[in-house]
Amino acid sequence: MPAEYFTSTRVWVFDLDNTLYPPEMRLFDQIEQRMIAYVMTALGVTAPEANRLRAQYWAEYGTTLAGLMRLHDIDPVPYMAEVHDIDFSVLSPDPELRARLRDLPGRRIVYTNGSEGYARRVIEARGLDGLFDAVYGVEHASYRPKPEADAFAQVFGRDGLDPARAAMFEDDPRNLAVPHAMGLRTIHVAPAPHEAPHIHHHTDDLGGFLARVLR
Repeated sequence: MPAEYFTSTRVWVFDLDNTLYPPEMRLFDQIEQRMIAYVMTALGVTAPEANRLRAQYWAEYGTTLAGLMRLHDIDPVPYMAEVHDIDFSVLSPDPELRARLRDLPGRRIVYTNGSEGYARRVIEARGLDGLFDAVYGVEHASYRPKPEADAFAQVFGRDGLDPARAAMFEDDPRNLAVPHAMGLRTIHVAPAPHEAPHIHHHTDDLGGFLARVLR
């Protein structure tokens, strides 16, 4: 892995779900079930219809919440509290990942389409607390989700990062298109690679990838 691509990187941006923990821990499955229940109650629809809308809004608007806000005027605050009321014990600490993150030069930040409070609970459960200089949730982008360009502009503007000296790690390939266009180095973190011009690197092992970057 060409570590020289990261010699000038001084801001390391990490997505949260299925990026800072592996998808086989299946934490997000709990959130999806709570989304379905929320949509059923809020819109008065059956479980199959709620699940269909959940997936449709995620595909069309970036998150289920974005679709609910745009089409149904749903208040994001109680929604986020409800869908993130889950069991974090399925997550386990990762000392190796912690060591690799700790050794990265410069600043480390988390940027998620979830809430900051939820992100901090995930970070703690993974044994990664105290490592990140900032944690940004969807509320920091006025509830506009990745992959919208305005969402990135708000969060990166708030952070003050230099895109030419930053890298972003993300499991959803569509969320790397805007960072790539802005000048960030892009790394797709997922079990299977996704070939696209806006993806510079792929890994199925975040800790291992960071170890190679640090060589």
